[in-house]
Amino acid sequence: MTTQLSVNLNAVAQLRNRRDLPWPSVTGIGRIALQTGAHGLTVHPRPDQRHTRFTDVSELRALIDDEFPHCEFNVEGYPTTDFLKLVEKNRPDQVTLVPDDPSQATSDHGWDFKAHHNLLTPIVERLQSSGMRVSIFSDADPQQMPWARDTGCDRIELYTGPYGATYADTAAMELELERLGATADAAIELGLAVNAGHDLTVNNLPPLVARIPTLAEVSIGHGLTADAIEYGIRSSVQRFLEACSKH
Repeated sequence: MTTQLSVNLNAVAQLRNRRDLPWPSVTGIGRIALQTGAHGLTVHPRPDQRHTRFTDVSELRALIDDEFPHCEFNVEGYPTTDFLKLVEKNRPDQVTLVPDDPSQATSDHGWDFKAHHNLLTPIVERLQSSGMRVSIFSDADPQQMPWARDTGCDRIELYTGPYGATYADTAAMELELERLGATADAAIELGLAVNAGHDLTVNNLPPLVARIPTLAEVSIGHGLTADAIEYGIRSSVQRFLEACSKH
C-alpha cells in the first residue's frame, strides 16, 4: 500500500494574505503540486479566513474537477453550521473534522471521542449521506478508538504534532512513534482507516510509514512549504512522495 500525499495549502494562503495581492496563487501552487504527483489537496478554512478563504475552496474544487479528476480534495474544519454548508456546497472527497477553537493558531489536539460522541455522530452521518468520506482528528490514544469507531466515521487522522516536536530527541521520538503506532493498530483492528498530519517532514515521515504500513494518507502543509523555500515546490513534492514510500 502506498501512503497518499495530500498537500495542505494553508501556509501558501497565509503568505498570500500578507498583501492585498493575488500571489502566491493558492490554486496555482495546488496545480503544480498535483502536476508533480501529489495525490490530493487539503485546506482548512477557518471562520476568520486568515489563510484559506472560502473562495479558495470552490476554486480548488473546480481545479480538481476540471484538470485532476483522479485526485482528491480534503477540507478540514470545526463543524459549525457555516462550515457544514461550505463543504456541502463544494463536496470535497473527504471532510476532516477538527476540534479547533476559532482563536487557535493551528490544530493542537484531537477530539475527546467519548465526550463529543453525541456531537460528532449525527454530523458524520450527515456528511456521509452527501457522499463525503469523514475523517476525525485524533490524539495518539488507543483507548479512544472504540469511541471513534462508534461515531460512524470512515477514518481517523492522527495528530502528529507531539511526534514532530521531538526532532532533536531520538528517544522521545521513538516513544511518540510507538504511541501513534499503537493507536493506528487499534483503529485498524476496529475497521477504521488511518490518516496522519501535523509537523511531518521528509525526515520523520519514513519512520511513521514504516511503523504504520497501512497509513492511508498524510496531509502536509507547513513542513512542505518550508521545504519548498529551499528546494522549490516541485522538488519538495517529489521529496515528500519519496518519503512516503521509504518503508
